[in-house]
Amino acid sequence: MELTQTLTRILVVEDEIVVSEDLQQRLRALGFAIAGAADTAAEAIALATTERPDLALMDVMLHGRPEGIEAAEYLRSQLNIPVIYLTAHSDRATLQKARLTDPSGYIVKPFDDAQLMIAIELAPRRHELDLKTRREAPSPMAERLLPYAFARSKQILIAHQREGVNEVWVCASTPEGALSEVSRNFGTLQVVSLPEEALRQWINTTYSRQSGSAAQVVGEVEGEVDLSRLMQEIPEVEDLLESEDDAPIIRMINALLTQAAREGASDIHIESFEHESVVRIRVDGVLRDVVRPKKALHAALISRIKIMAQLDIAEKRLPQDGRITLRVGGRPVDVRVSIIPAGHGERAVLRLLEKDAQWLNLETLGMAQDTLVSFDRLIKRPHGIVLVTGPTGSGKTTTLYAALSRLEVGQANVMTVEDPIEYDLVGISQIQVNERIGMSFARALRSLLRQDPDIIMIGEIRDLETATIAVQASLTGHLVLATLHTNDAALAITRLEDMGVEPYLLSTSLLGVLAQRLVRQLCPVCKESWTEPDGRTGCSPVGCSECGQSGYSGRLGIYELLVVDDAMRALIRDRASDTEVLRQARANGLRTLREDAGRWLEAGFTSLEEVVRATGSD
Repeated sequence: MELTQTLTRILVVEDEIVVSEDLQQRLRALGFAIAGAADTAAEAIALATTERPDLALMDVMLHGRPEGIEAAEYLRSQLNIPVIYLTAHSDRATLQKARLTDPSGYIVKPFDDAQLMIAIELAPRRHELDLKTRREAPSPMAERLLPYAFARSKQILIAHQREGVNEVWVCASTPEGALSEVSRNFGTLQVVSLPEEALRQWINTTYSRQSGSAAQVVGEVEGEVDLSRLMQEIPEVEDLLESEDDAPIIRMINALLTQAAREGASDIHIESFEHESVVRIRVDGVLRDVVRPKKALHAALISRIKIMAQLDIAEKRLPQDGRITLRVGGRPVDVRVSIIPAGHGERAVLRLLEKDAQWLNLETLGMAQDTLVSFDRLIKRPHGIVLVTGPTGSGKTTTLYAALSRLEVGQANVMTVEDPIEYDLVGISQIQVNERIGMSFARALRSLLRQDPDIIMIGEIRDLETATIAVQASLTGHLVLATLHTNDAALAITRLEDMGVEPYLLSTSLLGVLAQRLVRQLCPVCKESWTEPDGRTGCSPVGCSECGQSGYSGRLGIYELLVVDDAMRALIRDRASDTEVLRQARANGLRTLREDAGRWLEAGFTSLEEVVRATGSD
């Protein structure tokens, strides 16, 4: 592509020296001049002030004070310099915070020269457009001035209150009556018109950062609840942020769901014990208490969840499963509900799944560049089996979804068999397993093979029948992607043989096995560096308000990729032990999970204790 030579001097802001030097070398090779290189936000601001570059490439996760995001905001607003963010992971909280500074582009590590050129080409146009619509972020008080339902439906937001004047943001679709009503209640207005989409995003962002926690709402509910009238006239809520004036239990459930979604929780646990109820959320793979409501509220909480999931509220003796589709600040969230009777009342677990396809991207999962290239090569083979292994909650299904998103679904018939369907994928036929009516993985696969598929994804290989059909499908010209529960890549081969799959079939069909884990990422605000007398360095968790005192924020992937070659096929045919398979894989260049975690330790993104927790103490 022809590169527009309007941006020639670029400031590189990156705290990893190797990455910074590589980036500078690439930029010079593409014909750009380096205006300077900084490894801290403070140094970046100083260089930008004196050198006045045409563009800044800045790491999102710069450590120290000010943060990289704060430096980017200064460069854009005070120095009028476009900023492109560099990011190596999918930490939702960080990226959401970064978006508020309106960057002129994102580049996901690892990146190639084409991505670099495209981002730099588009940056000045985006920056010019942003200047026309850019405004100072609404004040923290904005969320308390107008009810969310009114602000959203009327497309109006009181962004600031200064010296008796209310700065009101509107768009072309805002009705005159809404302005009149706001003026009648708040007085003098200074009206600012924004594009409709920009205003909608500001409204969602402003109200989704509400500070009211579930614990605060529970305290209010316990003081005002009338159990005799609790379950009468329960309305449906389209968006949880509209629930300010709803009944007490509804407000409590909505506060729990909103807090969990805001903190990036994967699960909510509501448990009943002899004298109290306990609500916990799982953030970054670890459960922590949120609130302990009185026991009298527990039955009402469970009943409200059953109503939302369209379950039978009268049935308290049998387990029930359901699903809730809701929105938090305009963001769609899918909730899987499981309720089971226990000794002191029913127990509910809610699994939160954000329907946002931007996270289903292999580049953001944290794979090392060589692993990503090898795995990409495997999933683009015309036929064979590729397995992803690991314990529950290690991100196997997300990896498979991300793999599918890289395939040309418009030119192939891609079908999946899942239990349950976690994300809706565009252009892909997804089949839900239902054991209660006899719709097992094996039965669904047999029917699926008559649908002329090119690529098949199997949610989990659980038994010999499913494994046999998967092997047969791969041998008849289909690419099969599947998950399996094993601790490492080599064990996947012996597990399938133990199930009863013939080694001669497995050796012919298996292309590779990817084992994975998720390790928690150290909080960049409070993590503490250390140096041993022998010169070894690292970082440890501390805990602060930004990370909920856990010392960690977000998770990173570690991977172990076993590629099947001719020597490996011979071992599989001879029923070699997993130790022999691992030895051959190491000779072929395999890095174990712990070895792969070493790159995150060296970069200071995680701690040794966390790596040991995720990979075992061996």
